[in-house]
Formats: sequence, C-alpha cells, structure tokens
Amino acid sequence: MPRVESFETIVRPLLTERSTIIKEKFNQYVFETNIHASKTDIRRAIEELFKVRVEKVRTMIVQGKLRRYGKNTGLRADWKKAVVTLAAGQKIDLADQTA
Repeated sequence: MPRVESFETIVRPLLTERSTIIKEKFNQYVFETNIHASKTDIRRAIEELFKVRVEKVRTMIVQGKLRRYGKNTGLRADWKKAVVTLAAGQKIDLADQTA
C-alpha cells in the first residue's frame, strides 16, 4: 500500500462534545483520517502539520450508516477515526488553524 501524504492523511478534526471532554481531561485529539492511512502515517502527519510530539495513536473504522432517501435506501461510506494522544505540555489550537 502506498504511503499517504500528510495533507491527504488528515481529513478534518472532529469537534464534538465527547472529543472536547477527552481533549481537556487526557490531552487527546480526534480526527477523521484517510481510510488507508496507517498509525505511522497519522503520527507523521500530525507532527508535521501541527509541530507537536505525538505519544500514541488509536484508530477505528466507523461503519457507514444505512440511510433512506425517499423510497430508496443508501449506505454512507465507511470512514476512519483517529484518537491522538499528545505529549505532556503539548497542545493543538484547532480554532487558529486555517483550511
């Protein structure tokens, strides 16, 4: 499998109530990532894009949901979520980042 580039690896940060709580308690950030990205690719991308030191990366593949469109049904695509733990004293200011 080819190596995924940094700007292709991280799709977007996930800013939910739960992700805000784990950011404050455990210094962990949640991102939607490319489904083909490995933990090493995600670690490299976060360190390169945000200039921080990553301690741990946990990933999970979220199954797409079945959705109805009128009479028809469809399936949303599967996607990968990454929970990134930063070293003590490190932080990412997601409000300051521009797309």
